[in-house]
Amino acid sequence: MLTHRIGLVVPSSNVTVETEVPALLSRHAGQFSFHASRMRMHRVTPEELAAMNAQRERCVDELADAGVDAVLYACLVAVMAQGAGEHRRVEKAIREQLPDTGILSSAGALVEALHALGAQRIALVTPYLRPLAEQVVAYLDAEGFAVVDWAALEVGDNAEVGCIPGDRVMAAARGLDLSGADALVISACVQMPSLDLIAPAEAEFGLPVLSAATAGAYALLASLGLDPVLPGAGRLLDGTR
Repeated sequence: MLTHRIGLVVPSSNVTVETEVPALLSRHAGQFSFHASRMRMHRVTPEELAAMNAQRERCVDELADAGVDAVLYACLVAVMAQGAGEHRRVEKAIREQLPDTGILSSAGALVEALHALGAQRIALVTPYLRPLAEQVVAYLDAEGFAVVDWAALEVGDNAEVGCIPGDRVMAAARGLDLSGADALVISACVQMPSLDLIAPAEAEFGLPVLSAATAGAYALLASLGLDPVLPGAGRLLDGTR
């Protein structure tokens, strides 16, 4: 069986992408291997995010040496904090380095996944400090989505983001006004753990629930021409959209 090589460009302090994305794709009939390159970043601040983005070209070159079939630039806020439409510019720049590779970003994957669900009015849970969370909301507004309510958990240390307990995330989701929402993004961050929350949250809230991780898995499968169906990963990936 053909093995699809997945390249992941991740912040150095991220410990979640390389856990959740492989865990999701292990539920698929296809076969995958995962290859990561890291950009130094510890605190989720505009200055550190900009410095991290400046390391992108080196990371993509390293993944090119591995002959990857698809690349996920896996830091949603690093892209969205740069202004409206930035995921298109980032993906274009990476595609120029790797012209024969499927190129994705977590920011672009979330936009793609929301469109796939037909969602127009959304709610968000983010781990970010409020000014960065506001930039994420503005980015999604610029993409044509109405963010009906959102929460910022105000965690600035990216290592700590990877340790946010699920009950805290669910409590934040319960505090949102979901009455007008088409979908809930329960983790608008690839570092904030979400995988165990998707199914329980869909059952509790009665609407599609996705995260940066499930959106990334959806977009990776689609970019490889594979059926984006994964059991237990929410309505986005259950084949019933």
